[in-house]
Amino acid sequence: MSNINEITKDQFRTEVLDAKQPVLVDFYAPWCGPCRAMGPVLDALAAEFAGRAKLVKVNVDDAPELAAEYGITGVPTLIFFNNGNIVDSIVGMAPQRVLRSKLDALATA
Repeated sequence: MSNINEITKDQFRTEVLDAKQPVLVDFYAPWCGPCRAMGPVLDALAAEFAGRAKLVKVNVDDAPELAAEYGITGVPTLIFFNNGNIVDSIVGMAPQRVLRSKLDALATA
C-alpha cells in the first residue's frame, strides 16, 4: 500500500499550496517506466517523513492543466514546495539519498 495520495487539480491548492508542511509533488504518468521505478523510493520517503513533510502524486494524463501550469515536459518531475512556493525541482529519476537530503533540509528549516 502506498503512503502517497494521488491528488487532482481541485485538491492541489489545499494539499500543496496551502499545506503547513513542505510538500514533494511527483508529477508522473502510469505508462512511464522510470515513474514506476521511483514508486518504492517515494513510498519509503513518505513513511520516513510522515508528519514532517508530505508527498503527493499528480497524474499528468489526468491533470494536463497542472502539468502545463508547472511546465512539466518530462516525467517523472519532482517539485518541492514550501509555504506554497516552489523551492526545488528534479526532472527524471533521483537517488533516495538526494531526495532525503532535500526533504530533510525543508522539514528542519
